[in-house]
Amino acid sequence: TQLQKKADRSQRDRVTLNYPTLLQYISVYFLTHIKDNSDNIVTVIEARQLMGLNMDPVVCVEVGEEKKYTSMKESTNCPYYNEYFVFDFHVPPDIMFDKILKLSVSIDGTLVGTFKMDVGTVYSQPEHQFYHKWAMLSDPDDITTGCKGYVKCDIAVVGKGDNIKTPHKANETDEDDIEGNLLLPEGVPSERQWARFYVKIYKAEGLPRMNTSIMANVKKAFIGENKDLVDPYVQVIFAGQKGKTTVQKSSYEPVWNEQIIFTEMFPPLCKRMKIQIRDSDKVNDVAIGTHFVDLRKISNDGDKGFLPTFGPAWVNMYGSTRNYTLMDEHQDLNEGLGEGVSFRARLLISMAVEILDTSSAEIMSSTEVQVEAMPNISEVGSFPAVNGRGNPFLDPGETAIGKMEEFFLFGSFLEATMIDRKIGDKQISFEVTIGNYGNQTDGVNKPSSMTKKKEGGESDDESELIQNSSEDEGEEEGDLVSVSSTPLMKPVITDRNYFHLPYFSKKPCIYIKSWWQDHRRRLYNSNIMDKIADKLVTEIVPQWGDETDFSLWFFFTQIHSIYTCLMVHMRRLSNMFHCLYLSHCSSLKENMSQQAKAIRSQVKKNTVKDKLKQVQNFLQKLRFLADEPQHSIPDVFIWMMSNNKRIAYARIPAKDILYSIVDEETGKDCGKVKAVFLRLPGKKGFGPAGWTVQAKLEMYFWLGLNKQRKDFLSGLPSGFEENKALKGPGLQSVPPISLVYSSKLKQVFQLRAHMYQARSLFAADSSGLSDPFARVFFSTHSQVTEVLNETLCPTWDQMLVFDNVELYGEASELRDDPPIIVIEIYDQDTVGKAEFIGRAFAKPLTKMSNEHYGPPRFPPQLEYYQIYRGNCAAGDLLAAFELLQVAGKADLPPIDGPTDVDRGPILPVPLGIRPVLSRYRIEVLFWGLRDLKRVNLAQVDRPRVDIECAGKGVQSALIQNYKKNPNFSTLVKWFEVDLPENELLHPPLNIRVVDCRAFGRYTLVGSHAVTSLRKFIYGGPDKNTSLWSSAGTSARRTSSSPRKLGVLRSLISFSLTPDERMLDWWSKYFASIETLMEVSSAPVFTNLRQTSLVVYNKELENDFDGFEDWLHTFSLYRGKAGDDDDQTGFLVLCCFTIYTSLIYATDLHPADINGKADPYISIKLGKTEIKDKENYISKQLNPVFGKSFDIEATFPMESMLTVSIYDWDLVGTDDLIGETKIDLENRYYSKHRATCGIASTYSVYGYNAWRDPMKPTQILTKLCKDSKVDGPHYGPGGRVKVANRKQTDEHLALMVLKHWEEIPRVGCKLVPEHVETRPLLNPDKPGIEQGRIEMWVDMFPMDMPPPGPPTDISPRKPKRYELRVIIWNTDEVILEDDDYFTGEKSSDIFVRGWLKGQQEDKQDTDVHYHSLTGEGNFNWRFVFPFDYLMAEEKIVISKKESMFSWDETEYKIPARLTLQVWDADHFSADDFLGAIELDLNRFPRGAKTAKQCSIDMVLNEQELPTISIFKQKRVKGWWPFVGKVEAELHLMTAEEAEKNPVGLGRNEPDPLEKPNRPDTRLSWLFSPLRIACILIWRHYKVHFVLLLMGLLLLLFLALLVFSMPGSLSHRIVNLGG
Repeated sequence: TQLQKKADRSQRDRVTLNYPTLLQYISVYFLTHIKDNSDNIVTVIEARQLMGLNMDPVVCVEVGEEKKYTSMKESTNCPYYNEYFVFDFHVPPDIMFDKILKLSVSIDGTLVGTFKMDVGTVYSQPEHQFYHKWAMLSDPDDITTGCKGYVKCDIAVVGKGDNIKTPHKANETDEDDIEGNLLLPEGVPSERQWARFYVKIYKAEGLPRMNTSIMANVKKAFIGENKDLVDPYVQVIFAGQKGKTTVQKSSYEPVWNEQIIFTEMFPPLCKRMKIQIRDSDKVNDVAIGTHFVDLRKISNDGDKGFLPTFGPAWVNMYGSTRNYTLMDEHQDLNEGLGEGVSFRARLLISMAVEILDTSSAEIMSSTEVQVEAMPNISEVGSFPAVNGRGNPFLDPGETAIGKMEEFFLFGSFLEATMIDRKIGDKQISFEVTIGNYGNQTDGVNKPSSMTKKKEGGESDDESELIQNSSEDEGEEEGDLVSVSSTPLMKPVITDRNYFHLPYFSKKPCIYIKSWWQDHRRRLYNSNIMDKIADKLVTEIVPQWGDETDFSLWFFFTQIHSIYTCLMVHMRRLSNMFHCLYLSHCSSLKENMSQQAKAIRSQVKKNTVKDKLKQVQNFLQKLRFLADEPQHSIPDVFIWMMSNNKRIAYARIPAKDILYSIVDEETGKDCGKVKAVFLRLPGKKGFGPAGWTVQAKLEMYFWLGLNKQRKDFLSGLPSGFEENKALKGPGLQSVPPISLVYSSKLKQVFQLRAHMYQARSLFAADSSGLSDPFARVFFSTHSQVTEVLNETLCPTWDQMLVFDNVELYGEASELRDDPPIIVIEIYDQDTVGKAEFIGRAFAKPLTKMSNEHYGPPRFPPQLEYYQIYRGNCAAGDLLAAFELLQVAGKADLPPIDGPTDVDRGPILPVPLGIRPVLSRYRIEVLFWGLRDLKRVNLAQVDRPRVDIECAGKGVQSALIQNYKKNPNFSTLVKWFEVDLPENELLHPPLNIRVVDCRAFGRYTLVGSHAVTSLRKFIYGGPDKNTSLWSSAGTSARRTSSSPRKLGVLRSLISFSLTPDERMLDWWSKYFASIETLMEVSSAPVFTNLRQTSLVVYNKELENDFDGFEDWLHTFSLYRGKAGDDDDQTGFLVLCCFTIYTSLIYATDLHPADINGKADPYISIKLGKTEIKDKENYISKQLNPVFGKSFDIEATFPMESMLTVSIYDWDLVGTDDLIGETKIDLENRYYSKHRATCGIASTYSVYGYNAWRDPMKPTQILTKLCKDSKVDGPHYGPGGRVKVANRKQTDEHLALMVLKHWEEIPRVGCKLVPEHVETRPLLNPDKPGIEQGRIEMWVDMFPMDMPPPGPPTDISPRKPKRYELRVIIWNTDEVILEDDDYFTGEKSSDIFVRGWLKGQQEDKQDTDVHYHSLTGEGNFNWRFVFPFDYLMAEEKIVISKKESMFSWDETEYKIPARLTLQVWDADHFSADDFLGAIELDLNRFPRGAKTAKQCSIDMVLNEQELPTISIFKQKRVKGWWPFVGKVEAELHLMTAEEAEKNPVGLGRNEPDPLEKPNRPDTRLSWLFSPLRIACILIWRHYKVHFVLLLMGLLLLLFLALLVFSMPGSLSHRIVNLGG
């Protein structure tokens, strides 16, 4: 046999199976650690461009109510943190996703800016994370200020079972593009605007009484009157802000007319708005009802989209029952947690969004929530225009609320079965409610606002079709009293578990009149969308095949016509949301038309999958549009009542039973018989109590306008007659109180249930198995199969016959839509009742008496039915059901075959239905058992494996001593079995491991079920494929390729160069992940092509099919399902082998109170355990281990390698952070050769030296021998062929090994030299990753030559450098001071500098006093020694966090130089003037002169060429910083600095010249007259001007007086002469 051949070859070529395999080395290599996957993970990396100067910023990370802070960074607006925070939450997903994640930056308690989004937005991203994104900060107190800075961070949200794929470190130059890497979901514009969200609260109706009878009496005693005790108010929560209306005292129908205004950026990063009605109380406010508004459903971001718009519309709120007791056990439902089980209230609201113009002077800059009063809704009138234009879709006389109409709900209980036996001994009735109508506790008969006067007219298209049933009916409407509950009735036993109500031919009815605003059109549109989607699912997808193109074309054409009809009806909608929705549907219709044309022309056989994805996208859009956000008619609730208590309920959406004269608009269950299952309310409905059905109802529902009441029985199955209650003498009311089925029209059937088998059932016993049997329910009948002991995959092969099944309805109706069959699977226990396993539903194939029993419909074929337990899949049922009409015994097809003699009077499944069987031979190679746990406190000593399939099986040899040798002595066994020819019907293969103990006792150790045998079916060799017909060609083509050979030769020649000694393993690692930023001055490295390895971001098994090519590993379980099944061990069988490797990890889960951890490595293999506790890494979540461990192991006793990461604690035991397990045995025997990865190149020595003890030629020879192929043969010209062996060529052989998977039939991918990433798990937190570790494993058998020394992967030590910065001059510095004597602007300038992370080592120049032009002369030297990691471009700092710290903590910080300019003051704090920060790896080249230096050098840094001080070594130039600074940067290694020492400032050695500064400090002493003139002129310059003008005036008057007599006398003399 095939397995025997494999076993023989294994014995001959690999290892002696009966003896242990010795491994000389298992080299385990470590490097670092990866991300904890708690629920919320936030890494704050750095901040940039914070608004402010010389600040000490702190970042606060807030998720919900929890806050965590980073450390404070001093004197910088570009702080670097790289701090990691984990927030653990144990709440339902809906609550988790609504929590707000907020990042805020503050300085000394003053808020700089914030950024917020909800957790659901993060979870909706690919991999549930944002990686290295920049969050833009804004000031919530002043929205006009714009951006306040950026925070770079990683955010991830992880639930149970989620895995985060953390990308490797990218090039930092790409991440510096802030605008291109903003923390925003895809599709959200980078420039968001501020907007106001208006939530208008008008009024509420139908509030429950919030008081108990006790509290009502207390209040009456104190106050003297019994008033309503509900004091409602509305609370709205959005984007972490909360707003509430005023409290309306003692009101069941409160009116607020208030609007709550939120100010938030648009589009918002918070998806939902929470609206609650709460009852105000002095002790504790209580929620009455909760509603969530999804902003995505009331807006559209397309080209013809619209802002979030809602209402005015009523929203219905649901919650706990309206039973008024002192404590509400379902209060969580009122908070919106879970499905509401009763109508609580309805609220009239509307929403609108206004985009703000932040440049306007009138805008309010704060984002505080505002509450304002507004006009009554009745004063609003008709709805406003849309987008500034008139609204042509609305009747101007129609109000926004809608017209009140009278609705009629009719229901009939045709059947009530499967009533739980706990309540079967009491009388039962059913109550139906819609809103508060029909509620016997506090229901209403008619709304207070409803007037008796009918408002005129119906719509034009309905007025001709809707009429009253008769004149008498119209007269009797006013006297019609609603009947909402059925009469009390005592259940009748069906079987030991369930009861049923004996309705038989008399079916009770209910009818309720209610009044609602007529917004049926909303529900009609939703029904149309649902039916389009259902048509797509039922008619197109199942028929996917050759006619797909025509089917899709026809489908999209139908959608186009339906959308056209839909738009015509939507023109009569009554609010803005639907008007905007109309334009959206219009664009969608156009899109559908284009798709219909494209589908028909483009769908081909090779494009069917792409078009199917396109159809699925349309299906999602339709489902999304079908969910109507604006409610109208509340849902219908059905309650089962017993002893005046509400026991179980069902909730039916009103749209599903709504009637319309148009078939497309009618609800899917309107006027039809529907099966309804009742369940327990609230938390009772979860867990084992909620798994069982409380009752199954067959119901008929109809909901429509009271005017349309004549059609309420139109869909009822024929044969029913109305039984109307007497209203008076000879008068009858219109709705019947019951329906009576005519005995002449009864249909009698026989049901045949062909129960073949079930698979993958839940384990219900502590042994890990079950004793399953099936109970089949149909109508009021029930039967059970036999019990099969100790199996999870029972094959009953039994036919159950139900005789005399009476059904009601027409034959055609029963043929097309027969009643549902319920199949329940139970576990039989010897003590106590049977335990529920799961439930399945099926519909029988119906045959009428006039039909022929034969192909193609009969006999029915076996089908798989999914079994559910609660919301979880619990297995599959393979069965067939047929319903045969009985007109006479001769009409029934005969039951073939006698009863099963061995099992008693049991009918097997007939031959025509049971699958056709063929003889199969199942061969099993038993290899061994691993990691078996104790059973009943006793160790497993003599285990045995039992294999069973379809009633046949085989037993393995007994392992005599499990401790000494856990492998089997006899390897291959087989058995023959009859299996179905159809592979999908193959039964599972059951594996059981038992421990043979004394006195013939057998104890079950564990079991496993192989559900599918398809992958184990041997197909035989392909005779049409020649093994080496193309292999030699492939090998020759691979090895003789000129291009590849040239590369190979260049690598060979390069491997001999002495410069390679400067490289190490880390060079290869960083080159592999494309993050190596190391630059060397040696020119030989300029065009260096480094060798690389493969870095897997997941487990190695995922890329090599779990190494299951030789051995399969099956986990054994025992214990009940759902109780954290106990994995008891592994069974290793013939098939495949696994192999793994170790290296590196980052971002571990914090284990200490300070949010850090002190990790170290622990390795365990068998009894050998190595704990590297002495080399723990202090306070690190990103440790670089760089460790390798050598362990000797023996197969098969020591095959499971456990790698653990522990947190070191000074006091107490160390805490386990996480662990990963590796099956070495599977890897060792794998054909993928996972013992030692194949290197990319062959080198004899150096950092890339070949580390496998076998050379490439030896490996190739062994592969050819194991695969029984001829070769290899090495020919001339660098070709490799399969011929007689000649002189080997290692490099060409390696080339063939790297392409081994191209060899036909025997080829496979060989494991390359690699690093794999494995998740760390903690048993105390199952399913949640606690970090990841990068690692690899090498395995070398001891019977082979010893390998070389292990690869040196010790962490790179930082190199010591010294940075010398000379500050020569400054220019154009801001003049901050005013000279008291001269009044001139001046500054006392000095420069301060430091390297980021070394603020305590700040260095200052001396002061250049009294600079009048901003020029400063210093000639001052700073000296900064530091340790630097070239590969990571980080400065390494080791220091204690505090004086109480036990060890130093290592920090890695980007290499950045900060230079600041200050103005020195003698008696006050120095004034900060400006700063510049230079990234020493990439900063702009300095200008040659001060004139050429400008601020553009910093602002346009991305566009300008940059230099690195580590490459340039010495740089001098001018750089801008609120002025200009001339500096010289000189980088030296520690050795160079020691040879050429310098002094600080201008000190020895190598002192700098003293600067030539103009001495202006005491100039006033040398020119006192000038200073005095300046002082006098400064204070009395106005007086001097006035005095001068007065003197001039006096001089003029004096001259006038002096010259006046002479002038007069001279004139008199002249006149006299």
